[in-house]
Amino acid sequence: MRWPASLQGRLGLSLGLALTVFWLLAATVTAVIVRGELDEVFDSALRETAERILPLAVTDIVGREDQGVTQRLAPIREHDEFFTYLVRDAEGRILLQSHAADPALFPPYDGPGFRQTATHRLYSDAALQGTIRITVAEPLAHRASVAREIQIGLGLPLLIVLPVALAAIFLAVRFSLDPLRRFRERLGARGARDLSEVPADDLPIEIAPLAGTLNGLLNRLHDAFEAERSFAANAAHELRTPLAGAIAQAQRLRSETGEPATEARATEIEATLKRLTRLSERLLQLARAEGGRLRMDRSADLRVIARVVVDDLERASAKDRIVLTLPSTAVMSDIDPDAFAILCRNLVENALRHGAENAPVEVILTDDGHLIVSNDGPVLLRQTLDRLTSRFERADASADGSGLGLAIVAAIANRIGSSLFLKSPRPGESSGFQASLRLPTDVTIRSERFDA
Repeated sequence: MRWPASLQGRLGLSLGLALTVFWLLAATVTAVIVRGELDEVFDSALRETAERILPLAVTDIVGREDQGVTQRLAPIREHDEFFTYLVRDAEGRILLQSHAADPALFPPYDGPGFRQTATHRLYSDAALQGTIRITVAEPLAHRASVAREIQIGLGLPLLIVLPVALAAIFLAVRFSLDPLRRFRERLGARGARDLSEVPADDLPIEIAPLAGTLNGLLNRLHDAFEAERSFAANAAHELRTPLAGAIAQAQRLRSETGEPATEARATEIEATLKRLTRLSERLLQLARAEGGRLRMDRSADLRVIARVVVDDLERASAKDRIVLTLPSTAVMSDIDPDAFAILCRNLVENALRHGAENAPVEVILTDDGHLIVSNDGPVLLRQTLDRLTSRFERADASADGSGLGLAIVAAIANRIGSSLFLKSPRPGESSGFQASLRLPTDVTIRSERFDA
């Protein structure tokens, strides 16, 4: 039999088996003790029967006119006779016998006391100086039958008590493990970035140290992640000023030099510094996505933020390439406006950078909070789509970009309880790429609370 994997199953099964074994042992010991007591009672009854019948038999035999004649007592009514007896003289002749006595079952008289054959227990006694002898016999099957009934009587309650006891054990174990189950549910409900302590006040003292160790580990992990995010954010922030200065120096060098080779080298340096600036900005955004608070206490209209982001990108480098579709009603959400702006900007920039140059980028925000960004371009393989949300991963290694855009979007989606879905080709098309996710809105939040 395979041992259950759950603690509840192990406790229930072990306690049930222990209860069954102990009950059977107790019933067996009790049956043995009762059997010994029964033998004493039956032996006493055999002796009492012989001692009561013998005086009456002596009186009857002495008063007879015909000596040596066998007399069989007739039953008053039909009944089972468990004790049978024979009264014999010194020569072994039967003088008196009970109606059910079988002389063949009675051995020769060999003195007073108890005897036992293969089938009967016997007691013998004598009177008138041994001239009149009585032997009372009891079938051993009778004793065995009584002992068997007692054993059955002791064992039958097990068929009722054991299921009830097992059910009681199961309920008691389940009730005792409820705090552990609630602790597990609280821990399982945590998001991937929630490393705060799990309440464990109601846990039993045997398990509370384990919860304390787990909370200690969560605190250490939280501190480690905070240190990592803080370092990335601070490093990226501190790089802004020197990078801006270096870009300015490269631009000045390019404007002041008259040598084509030096001007080209200055242009390359400026482009490299600008890529490094964009990378530092992406690192800041990633630190913000992974460490900051992304759900606010108040709601804002996402349409306004999407419009600002698209207008800014169109002014910078994508004039007339972005097609923005917004609902007529406000899309109110408690997501942090900065986080939504980072999310939207990265999706649109990714589509502009990796999509077909002359094809428009479609940005759709629905009234229920679905944000869909799609662009035309070559079809990407499924394995390529699966790794695009990893850090520093790009579908085309030769293309410009940091490889952090979709990783930042996926981190924000995870933190707000959503998922980023990537498809290629676009639904209903034979080419292109689409990224979509569902944002938390006031309507969906109220609906989830109502369903819960």
